[in-house]
Amino acid sequence: MDGSSAATHRVYVERTLALIKPDAVHLATEIEALIVAAGFTILQKRRLQLSPEQCSDFYAEHYGKVGFPGLTVFMSSGPVVAMDLARRDAVAHWKALIGPASKAKATNTACLRAKYGTSDLQNALHGSESLSAAQREIQFMFPNSVSEPIPMAQAAREYLCKYVNPTLLVGLTELCKQKPLHPYTWLSDWLLKNNPNKPKIEDAALVQEAE
Repeated sequence: MDGSSAATHRVYVERTLALIKPDAVHLATEIEALIVAAGFTILQKRRLQLSPEQCSDFYAEHYGKVGFPGLTVFMSSGPVVAMDLARRDAVAHWKALIGPASKAKATNTACLRAKYGTSDLQNALHGSESLSAAQREIQFMFPNSVSEPIPMAQAAREYLCKYVNPTLLVGLTELCKQKPLHPYTWLSDWLLKNNPNKPKIEDAALVQEAE
């Protein structure tokens, strides 16, 4: 691959939502270890108790189906662990790792639902069905999350070179000149003050005078 091709090549990982359901929360540590071993990075994690109304909103696409009331009752019966997972082809890999929702179909496979699930309803884990579903579900469980592709390899290097390194180089140069007693604290304060992307606040009196 020549230099021009490498410069335009982008590799992004996907994000997907994983839920450890109430029936398997007591095995959360064990399940998380298997998730990491499968090549996922856990970007965010929280343990929470969903209300029946929140469960209804989360599973809105299942509304009207026969099992919908039982699903909302079960999912609100105890705490769940929500995880924002990342890796290449995260949605497909997580769906393959947890296996089919049906206990009969999951049986005799190496999937996590066969290992931890006990029925079609109490099947231990949830996974997003698609990228669009993953984005919605991550936002639901992590309201302050910013759902954007995570740059890897060349894209990450280009971002650092363009947006981080120039400011950091100036800060490190100034650090060498000042030789502060606590260099880490000094540099962090300097970066906060000299962040080129922070909002600029105009003096109200000057603005009024200019008008």
